[in-house]
Amino acid sequence: MIDIEILNKLNAPSKEERLANLKKIAAETEFPPVVPEYINNHIHTIYSFSPYSPTAAIYASRMEGLSTAGIIDHDSISGAREFLEAAEIAGIPATIGMECRASMDGTSMEGRKTNNPDQDGVSYMTIQSVPHDKIDEVNAFFRPYRAARGERNRRMVAKINELLGIDLDYDRDVLPLSMAHEEGGVTERHIMFALARKMMAKVGKGQAMVDYLRGIGIPLNEKQTAQMLDLEYPFYDYDLLSILKGEFVPKIFINAADECPNVKDVVALCDRVDALLCYAYLGDVTSSVTGDKKAAKFEDDYLEEVIQCLKDNGVKAVTYMPTRNTPEQLKRLRRLCDENGLFQVSGEDINGPRQSFIIRAMENPEFSNLIDATWKLIDHENKGTKIC
Repeated sequence: MIDIEILNKLNAPSKEERLANLKKIAAETEFPPVVPEYINNHIHTIYSFSPYSPTAAIYASRMEGLSTAGIIDHDSISGAREFLEAAEIAGIPATIGMECRASMDGTSMEGRKTNNPDQDGVSYMTIQSVPHDKIDEVNAFFRPYRAARGERNRRMVAKINELLGIDLDYDRDVLPLSMAHEEGGVTERHIMFALARKMMAKVGKGQAMVDYLRGIGIPLNEKQTAQMLDLEYPFYDYDLLSILKGEFVPKIFINAADECPNVKDVVALCDRVDALLCYAYLGDVTSSVTGDKKAAKFEDDYLEEVIQCLKDNGVKAVTYMPTRNTPEQLKRLRRLCDENGLFQVSGEDINGPRQSFIIRAMENPEFSNLIDATWKLIDHENKGTKIC
């Protein structure tokens, strides 16, 4: 996490203020040497959920020695231009994209579990390397889906109030935590963040919070208990959010429908704007790096079928997180990608203050293809070169 004072300046209310502050800070900062192996193409910002504005995300990336950085927000690419401008100021090459959920209806994965912890038949996809003159077209495509998600969000807030007897209001408590006014995405994390703050206002921190959580049926492991007892950590609300995301969301989750475009429509969009659509491989989870995913089985039992489905429906790439999978999982996935001509991209999602932007796995020469892939994404955006 970068210095709090600097973070506050780079998270100023307007894009113009944030970029102006970055210019001043960059002029006074001796950035660390760039590490060529350090790339990350999956950095969330305040335009979905994150403690970082696009400007702050660039600064944090550069301060950790990343050689490139990529923005990925849920349901929105509204932060992309700021990200690119900040990257130019900080002197770091950047790539832009977004993340969405796609309905697999009409494919062999209809109604089946893939990479989505919450809902079968819906898969997470990333849209990578969006040409800069196509940002508005991509954002417009997802506008009705963002609106539909907002309606489901309201219903989930109502379920929270029924379950807990707490006065959580979507317009008053949730939306102000988002960038919805600039077409940013609003996710379950925003709802849980608003709930976390409401809980903190109600019972405080420390042992009182531990007792409250256990009283509403949320078990805490040793690490989570220690976090709730830490009264000095400045991002206590983010730790509480992480607990609620993993343990409470299933209690109030409502399946998504109208907010998920069909995968074939997303493929058509990416073909039209010349962006790269990637399936986000999750793999069976044994332990969660971010602390908000339970151990569970996902697509590994029929990964060959998933890959064939992607290929049959025009998805051209797979993105994965080397730190989060076993060597056996990665070997199998990479082999299937090679055999089926699917391009490979990597990035590990950043959406919390405890996370490093560095992907240590990239130090392994085995993953050099993922570094090369990143530069292909950047060259495609800047020069119109082919990715795959």
